[in-house]
Amino acid sequence: MKNYVWEIVPKPSDKSVVISKWIFKIKHIVDGSIEKYKARFVARGSSQKEGIDYEKTFAPTTRYTTIRSLLSFAATMGWNIHQMDVKTTFLNGTIDEEVYIEQPQGFKVHNRDTHICSLKCENSKTEIML
Repeated sequence: MKNYVWEIVPKPSDKSVVISKWIFKIKHIVDGSIEKYKARFVARGSSQKEGIDYEKTFAPTTRYTTIRSLLSFAATMGWNIHQMDVKTTFLNGTIDEEVYIEQPQGFKVHNRDTHICSLKCENSKTEIML
């Protein structure tokens, strides 16, 4: 909610809801001790139906050879390279459809247990990519 990715709304009767789950992972140091605990919230798009819930999908990816070529070219040209880490995966594209997702387990809003999350794409801070 602090990233303005969704808002809590009553469930529309004519819309399907994408189910979700938490993925937990423990990162270990070489000696076997725990470095950190990681968690991420994922929407399981497999519960969506093509033609009803979405029209098309895409996943922008790149090959390592492309990255190496760009780095080599930048080094040859004397350009500076900047790297950034995106904190949420919902910042890379746009969506025209209404998408509803169940509230994350353990983070249900008090007095709104039956409500769902409506993904926001109109907010200037956030554009949605599925």
